[in-house]
Amino acid sequence: MLKKLENTAHLMVEIDALRHQVAELQGVEQRCQQAEAALQAFEERNRLMGDSTPLGIFTIDVQGGITGINRKMQKIFSRLSLDVPPSMNLFECQALAASGLVDDIRCCIDKKGPIIVEHAYVNAQRSRIHLRYYLSPIPGSDGVINGAMAIVEDNTNLKRAEEALRESEVRYRQLFQSAPIALIEWDVSRLKAHLEELRASGVTDFKEYLIRHPQHVYHCWSLIKRVDYNHAFLKLMSATESDRPSGAFIQIGSKGFLDMARGIILVAAAGNTADEREEALVTTAGKPIIVFGKSLVVSGHEDTMERVIIALMDISQRKKTERALKESEQQYRDLAFRDGLTGLYNQRFLFQSLAADIERAESSDTPLSLIFMDLDYFKNVVDTHGHLNGSRAIQKVACTINDCLKAPAYAVAYAGDEFVVVLPESDQSQALQKAVEIQSRLKNEVYVLDEGIEVQLQASFGIATFPHDAKEVNDLVTAADHAMFAIKEAGKGAVGRFQDQSSIQSYRKNQRMPAEMLLPLVSQ
Repeated sequence: MLKKLENTAHLMVEIDALRHQVAELQGVEQRCQQAEAALQAFEERNRLMGDSTPLGIFTIDVQGGITGINRKMQKIFSRLSLDVPPSMNLFECQALAASGLVDDIRCCIDKKGPIIVEHAYVNAQRSRIHLRYYLSPIPGSDGVINGAMAIVEDNTNLKRAEEALRESEVRYRQLFQSAPIALIEWDVSRLKAHLEELRASGVTDFKEYLIRHPQHVYHCWSLIKRVDYNHAFLKLMSATESDRPSGAFIQIGSKGFLDMARGIILVAAAGNTADEREEALVTTAGKPIIVFGKSLVVSGHEDTMERVIIALMDISQRKKTERALKESEQQYRDLAFRDGLTGLYNQRFLFQSLAADIERAESSDTPLSLIFMDLDYFKNVVDTHGHLNGSRAIQKVACTINDCLKAPAYAVAYAGDEFVVVLPESDQSQALQKAVEIQSRLKNEVYVLDEGIEVQLQASFGIATFPHDAKEVNDLVTAADHAMFAIKEAGKGAVGRFQDQSSIQSYRKNQRMPAEMLLPLVSQ
């Protein structure tokens, strides 16, 4: 009978423990649901932003799979008579591959830098369409490029204007004035002659010369004569016919003028007959804008540069959209890898990032250590002061841990009141010092919760080090976890390191290492 009562009491203890675990899992499930709702809100915001922009936008992964595409881009593909469903692999589209776009995207990913390219297409109606692609690589949280983003502008009107200018001088003026693209014509012959005089006097490095003589930039700029401009240019610059602009029609007192003017002068010094660049300008109304400018010397004037046409497009909206998309992308990624309660990284980030950390440690022949920690007697805090105060205590502990770390070290909210600290380039001794530091800060801190409630906490710590204790992600986490659990069984409030490397595989399936396999480093 006594043995039966003992068994019943043991079962009741196990039932109470299971109920506590169920309550914790329900709390985790609620936080996951909140995170999923936040993620859906971000996705909806990005979709609305992408569909409302006048620019075509799509993103692809490194294999060419389309990961996102807005309505404008779908319409552009439709104009090209291309059937590009969102599920399609873009690299398999023969028309885009033939145009060279696929190679450009791969180049952007391989070189890890943005590029700007143009491609022309002839659709089923035999219309020629010109598209400009602004390609940017998309880095992951670990710095590895995992795709590319393209912002696409239809430059058909601009290209038609350029082609028409070359075709006929007779049609030039009419087209110049009626063109939907802002155009201004400069006479750069005096500037070119002056630069040739400087070169004859011994100036060879014009960039260095203009940096050393900034006042000479203003003189060179005054030598540029404005010949003509069209109505679209007046509209772009918020000017009217009564303003009668003179000179090069750029405010010399505007921010960034010296850099912009110096760049244009250097183009003239190099004798370039065609150039394109992005510039920040200020309109006559004082409004800052960003323009894409392309210069073209009128045929027959290449030697003197008496007639240089500058085509300007306002790309302020495109730049704003690009910045907003990149910021949203980063916020989305941060949210996906952050714990909603503490703001620390979550398990998803740990197992993704730790694999790369171990790979770097192996290639550089450096150690990497893991600290697995669990708060002691935390159930008492929750039972005494409630779950909300328990959550607030978890948040404050997370801040304490984070305050003890400097990059490249980082902390992870593992589950409930469990935390993991990743210490790249740290051996077992350095990990011990960091665990002791966190332990000391934790014990000496008085956490003030709601209604003036004060609590003091302690934790048990387990340490495992790559490659001494484990060489794979799961094994390293398991070793540190088991080291911590052995400290729990031995009396809590201490730091221990993993001792028996050969035991990992036999204890991997939801089991903990027995205490005799671990060596306590710091007692309670």
